[in-house]
Amino acid sequence: MHHEPRLIDVYAAAIQAQVKPGTIRQWLRRGKLTHHGYDPDGRALVDLEELAPQLTAKAA
Repeated sequence: MHHEPRLIDVYAAAIQAQVKPGTIRQWLRRGKLTHHGYDPDGRALVDLEELAPQLTAKAA
């Protein structure tokens, strides 16, 4: 079942995940997060729901 993505920029994702924005960009490059385009300011967008598995892996 697909959900409607809740898109946030890399800076908001970094705050949510308590990591640096560069970490979010690395996760995007490594395919751990799906890139969902860019916001009007040119920041990459990610799905908030995709952060949960990354946070679990980070905590382990």
